[in-house]
Amino acid sequence: MPDSLTIPAVVAEGLTKNRSIACSTKRGGVWIDTSVPDFKAQVRHFACGLHHMGIRKGDRVALHAENSAEWLIVDQAVLTLGAVTVPIYTTQPGDQIRYIIDNAGARLYIVSTQELYAGCPQDLKDVESLESVISIFGDFGDTTYAEVLARGRDHTEFEKPQITEGDLATLVYTSGTTGVPKGVMLSHGNITSNVVSVGERLPFTPPVTGLSYLPLSHSFERVASIAYLYLGCPIYFVEDFLEIKEDIQTARPHHMTTVPRLLEKVHAGLNLLAASTKGPKGRLLRWALRLAEAYDVERGRGPIGHKLAEKLVYKKIRENFGGNLRYFTSGGAALAPGIQAFFNGLGITCGQGYGLTETAPVITCYTSDDLKPRSVGKCIRGVKVKIADDGEILVQGPNIMQGYYGMPDKTAEVIDADGWFHTGDIGRMDEDGHVYITDRKKQLFKLSTGKYIAPSPIEVGLCNSPLIEQAIVVGPGRKFCGALIIVDPATIEKEVGPTGEASTDPEVLARVQAVVDSVNLGKPYWEQIKKFRILDTPFSIDTGELTPTLKVKRRVVEDKYHDHIESLYT
Repeated sequence: MPDSLTIPAVVAEGLTKNRSIACSTKRGGVWIDTSVPDFKAQVRHFACGLHHMGIRKGDRVALHAENSAEWLIVDQAVLTLGAVTVPIYTTQPGDQIRYIIDNAGARLYIVSTQELYAGCPQDLKDVESLESVISIFGDFGDTTYAEVLARGRDHTEFEKPQITEGDLATLVYTSGTTGVPKGVMLSHGNITSNVVSVGERLPFTPPVTGLSYLPLSHSFERVASIAYLYLGCPIYFVEDFLEIKEDIQTARPHHMTTVPRLLEKVHAGLNLLAASTKGPKGRLLRWALRLAEAYDVERGRGPIGHKLAEKLVYKKIRENFGGNLRYFTSGGAALAPGIQAFFNGLGITCGQGYGLTETAPVITCYTSDDLKPRSVGKCIRGVKVKIADDGEILVQGPNIMQGYYGMPDKTAEVIDADGWFHTGDIGRMDEDGHVYITDRKKQLFKLSTGKYIAPSPIEVGLCNSPLIEQAIVVGPGRKFCGALIIVDPATIEKEVGPTGEASTDPEVLARVQAVVDSVNLGKPYWEQIKKFRILDTPFSIDTGELTPTLKVKRRVVEDKYHDHIESLYT
């Protein structure tokens, strides 16, 4: 345990344990290693350079960049000065970028590439607080990352500020499915208490290698990266998500943080491969995958034949993941029990955690020897959960945010007088302390019949099929549930062949209906999908239906596809 629970102190201690590289970044198709001494030197020099530019304790510095060693170095340098990092998603719309920089009162805007900078509104420099734009790669803005480093080497002496656990470390703006983004104020202690407690819960024994593809601007991956550094584990940052299959084989990671959608795609891809493989090899693969899907997660054992499948098939599958991968930690959305069973059946421990930006972020996390389907694990050390009378999950602990920046009324809405944070999630806790999430409180809706619907579990069930890429359940105030569905083009191509518009193709409609029927099976009639429409255009950030963290903006979808929804009920 470090003497001080500030982020720089926690990272500094972890780097003393690391006998390898601090991190490696893929850029232009080439992996670039950053050694521990070089990482420490760049943090020191960049902090000195920022100090020479006038950055002091409490100043805000906006950081807008892809995952990289430089992202971590800038973050650590800012925090070393007692200043406050304001991360911005690479997918953030231009108007939100300006709003965040202005609302936070950022003095500096550090941006990675000319392409990202070009996405900013032209009046960005009119923001009153903004003094300088620093480019990480390329020569644009007012100065460059390299120039700040050089300035820091020439001005190495400055009095370091005293930083405490209670000092503000970062302003993380929620992606927001409604309204303007809110700046979540997280202190050093909020984050480091989370890092240390999560480090106790992770299933591996350091040092191991971690692969990172989720954005560092999101609390989940940022805390994971600090945890890797604290545990002395090298981090590999991918350049392009579409190349992740090749990157896994090169980096050979032991652990990955992920979201369910990636796991669903891997599951679908393996099943498509099995379906298209002919002869004895195809029969063997299909047999082995069926056994993996039947794995008993809670008891930690597979059906008869599972051990033989491990020798004949699973070991070879894991080689396609680099050979070392043994752990997936999933978050951000519900993990379907069938997907969890499948990966554990393959010999890769797969569990999920739960948290929010406002909780820095982890509330609960799995343990590899105590997995339960649908459970998001138990509370990490120091954190308490209770279930309110209406089913809402309430949280107390050292990880609870200081509040929403400049929004005391909004803060009071979610943190009550006793210090309990109201998550807005509906859930339950079993007698063993395992927490289960049912749905978002705001997403629950009521049919005209008076029955309440939790849409998320239904949507997870639909998207569990490789055929369905995205789905949203609709029906507030209606007689029954409907769904808007986007199918996966690759799966359609392999299973159906060339088609016209998926929304009208009889074969596609029939296959989607079969998926809907299987999801409806066993559900009460009011939770069953009675009608659906296939949309030809997927939801995306660019078209406004998704937040930067890929959450669906239901109100936007309902407005945009009003006519499609109406057609379900006429």
